[in-house]
Amino acid sequence: MTNTAAPAIDALHEACSIAGFDAREAQPIRVAENQIWRLPQGVIVRIAPADTGSSAAREITVARWLAECGIPVVRPLTVEQPLQRAGRVVTFWEELPPHAHGSTEDVAAALKELHTLPLPNFDIGHLDPFVRIPERLSAALTLTSDDRKWLVDLHGDLAGEWEAGLPPGLPTAPVHGDAWPGNVVRLDQGAWLLMDLERFSAGPPEWDLVSTAVRATTTGAVTPAEYEAFCDIYGHDVTTWAGYNVLARARELRMATYAAQHAVGDPRWQPEAQHRIDCLRGRHGPRPWHWTGIL
Repeated sequence: MTNTAAPAIDALHEACSIAGFDAREAQPIRVAENQIWRLPQGVIVRIAPADTGSSAAREITVARWLAECGIPVVRPLTVEQPLQRAGRVVTFWEELPPHAHGSTEDVAAALKELHTLPLPNFDIGHLDPFVRIPERLSAALTLTSDDRKWLVDLHGDLAGEWEAGLPPGLPTAPVHGDAWPGNVVRLDQGAWLLMDLERFSAGPPEWDLVSTAVRATTTGAVTPAEYEAFCDIYGHDVTTWAGYNVLARARELRMATYAAQHAVGDPRWQPEAQHRIDCLRGRHGPRPWHWTGIL
């Protein structure tokens, strides 16, 4: 698997040249599985792995559709995109005004509005909770063979339960796919705004709700009072749903394999990656486990 955490300088410069931008003073905002760069012209360049071309094109179409629906959302630039350059997929976006991570209340309000939209008249794909999990496991070279096998088996078990069908729940809706306060930001003017639409698709709204529930019950990042406010605003507590355990464990698996993948390129994350796996394997007692975020 390509080391997507290495700065993709060639892709950045080639794509910017085609789109008419000068990348010589580009500044990295985030260099991880998806890279984000800022250009002096107020342009944000996003660089993704090579196999994300179709999802990048869909993300641009979704962003424009959401804006038409009145949903506050990050805006793609009107240039030819996405571009495939130097083994990466490159897209261009308007730089946001000053902003910070949103609150759990912002996430609840955004999801409540998003999930009431009808499905669009173009194909947004269907939710896959396990996208890129096999690739992450293959890239996680710091894992012991025993831990890797355990995670592979867990992936297989959960994928089987997903494919067999979840218990009845909320109606299928447009879902963000990665709904947490880093992707539902709060602008300095006071409004929330959706960003990072890579995993946007049609699916069970519970998947979006599970993200905050896991942050409350698994990682300890959300307090009981914050989670109660989240449920009050949205109007539903996903932890009471019969299918919660499957999607919550899928979210935990995503978080553990994400850490394990990035521990390969940055040894600082190896203890956190191992800690997450140890927690899932029952080596650290009951939840919440107070996981540290991977930057």
